[in-house]
Amino acid sequence: MNGWLLAAGITALGVAAVHIVGGHRDVVRPLLSCGLADEPKRVLHAVWHMVSVDLALSGLALLYLSLTDGTSGTGLVAWFVAAHFIAYAAAFLVVTLSVGWPRPLLRMPQWILLLPVAVLAAAGAA
Repeated sequence: MNGWLLAAGITALGVAAVHIVGGHRDVVRPLLSCGLADEPKRVLHAVWHMVSVDLALSGLALLYLSLTDGTSGTGLVAWFVAAHFIAYAAAFLVVTLSVGWPRPLLRMPQWILLLPVAVLAAAGAA
């Protein structure tokens, strides 16, 4: 069993849970009640659900990979998931840093949850 991938999977599932519970309250409800046109509102809502599924499946994939350590392709898939979470964290960092907010790193702290999954998955892949 690969402990790094196990830790990455558990952390990723925790991130998915935070996204689903916290995101529904802080993002989805305000989005659905705002005055934005219906089509972009529904597209953004669908994207939120897509990310929810993606985060959960990534966590499950990492858990599965932790049990199949040494199987052909395990490292490649773990690197892909690590890159995936690095890209997510980078997206949040770029957006929050481009706005000009005071204390920007705490305004959209999702990167703080995403980056540890990337580091743990990369450690498990190495």
